[in-house]
Amino acid sequence: MNSLVRRIILISAIVLVCGSCRQTGSSHKPESQTRPFPQVQVPTICSTQEERHAYILDHFWDGFLKPGLYSDTLVFSGVSGEELESAVGLYTTILGQASLPEARKSVVTLVSKLEAFRAADSLSTTTQKVIDLMDRYLYDPNSPVRDEDIYMSFVEKLASTSLVPESRKAGYRHDAQMCALNQRGTKAADFVFKQMDGRTRTLYSVKAPLTILFFSNPGCPSCREIIESLMARMYLVDMIERGELAIVNVYIDEEIDKWKEYQEAYPTSWFNGYDPTFTIRQDLTYNVRAIPSLYVLDEQKNVILKDAPQEKVLEMLDNLVTAQ
Repeated sequence: MNSLVRRIILISAIVLVCGSCRQTGSSHKPESQTRPFPQVQVPTICSTQEERHAYILDHFWDGFLKPGLYSDTLVFSGVSGEELESAVGLYTTILGQASLPEARKSVVTLVSKLEAFRAADSLSTTTQKVIDLMDRYLYDPNSPVRDEDIYMSFVEKLASTSLVPESRKAGYRHDAQMCALNQRGTKAADFVFKQMDGRTRTLYSVKAPLTILFFSNPGCPSCREIIESLMARMYLVDMIERGELAIVNVYIDEEIDKWKEYQEAYPTSWFNGYDPTFTIRQDLTYNVRAIPSLYVLDEQKNVILKDAPQEKVLEMLDNLVTAQ
């Protein structure tokens, strides 16, 4: 387990157990000293989880992005780099627990706050550190809280501000265009795949109330772990047998012979195939930045989860069965 995953697990536990945290003062300190990241005191009137998340997202950065108090020489607005990274990890975890419109609104507001802070204090190191951490937590393929739909709003706003140099804006615009593919709540792009027996299918020809779209590679250890985790859940095996769930497992690279040699590792109850025209990767039908990549689709092939971490997909499936 890498350090980023351990950090996210820790801060997620803090969110669930504490709900709200202490509020720290903002008195002036010498630049050689550091302060804890100023955390939000949630009013008792916010009684539901949704209300608490909304309040925290609205006020998460208020105590940190206060101009005029700290030098940027040794610390980030008075906060150590480790404290700031923990704060961004906590913030992105809460973003993932909020509704998508609320999360998108919050990251757009964050960019505006960073811009105002930078204009007032010229603390470029602080603002750049926050941007870099947001990039890493929301868009790194290995981040357990990655979310392209939230990140899209973040970089769209960034590309229209003075916070980043012109040389980086083109890259952010490209990232936003890629994140716009197959957003949650929209219909997933259809595509053709060929099975081992030579039959050609399309994604939309696979009929089931729920579909897991799984982009994998032969021999990929993480892919094998996902296969084992899915098949170890007998309720999923039963759902597949009853036609309530379909798993479409697609290889999108060019070493077809290697894929064919690996067929015994794939469950026969799945739809296992490869992209014969390399359309998915070459035409960027999907923004597959790393393998494995998991999507969850509803009966009409609307996207429920997009390039979601394995744990998030399994949690959604477990909760679905528990609720029945």
